[in-house]
Amino acid sequence: MVRSLWTGATGMNAQQTAVDTIANNLANVNTTGYKAQDPEFKSLLYQTLQTKTTTANAERKPTTSQVGLGTRTSSLNQVFTQGSLLASESDTSFAISGKGFFAVKGPDGSTYYTRNGDFNWSLSNGGGLILCDAEGRPVQSTRGTNIELNSSYMASKVVVDAEGRVCYPDAQNNLQVVNNLQIGLYQFNNPGGLNREGDSIWSVTANSGQPINESTNNNVEKSVVRQGYLEGSNVSVADEMVNLIVSQRAYEMNSKVITTTDTMMDEANQLKR
Repeated sequence: MVRSLWTGATGMNAQQTAVDTIANNLANVNTTGYKAQDPEFKSLLYQTLQTKTTTANAERKPTTSQVGLGTRTSSLNQVFTQGSLLASESDTSFAISGKGFFAVKGPDGSTYYTRNGDFNWSLSNGGGLILCDAEGRPVQSTRGTNIELNSSYMASKVVVDAEGRVCYPDAQNNLQVVNNLQIGLYQFNNPGGLNREGDSIWSVTANSGQPINESTNNNVEKSVVRQGYLEGSNVSVADEMVNLIVSQRAYEMNSKVITTTDTMMDEANQLKR
């Protein structure tokens, strides 16, 4: 009976992880570029009670006698489905339609990847403009450089086309690409292997593979940049509420296993009195 106590406890711990994950998803339902997480569980080792089981006639049965020892969290999968595109009044709001990621340079010099296109123009050291995210990290171009404009450019007139190219109107008001600048878009063979660094920013790992530059690789489906839009989170509130109810009921049932086992052990102790 002690075995059932530990089995019930593992179930409660697993469902607590599920509730924590659901709570985090719901908390970030309005976070730009947020990708939901989905917990997965696996069975713990099975204990063999009898290696050989027989019938009443001493004939061997085709199965052994084993009992499970509970469950544990095996992984928290990241769901990279497309979020809704939400209109924005900012000219520096960009959404990605497709599998690509923006690249930003962190303070430590490392490159990070995000679906959050809530960017802005900041002043560079030379007095020009540099495209940065909300945390001040410079957005990277297809060449892995910062996207910078000199002081002669007006931020309000900068236009980014569907391929991410930075354009500016000439004297005849025709859009021209500025210094071959193009916002970098990158894909991964296994985006689920990316390491989550924050609510909507990731870093490369061995499991994700190296980033694939869409501008130099013709073997991937190209993403589309939408200026004036932001990608909302892909959290489905209805699905999360259903999952929350399921996890709560599972937690209650596992707690009932513990209280039932405790009652049975108490009854067994009463037999000797």
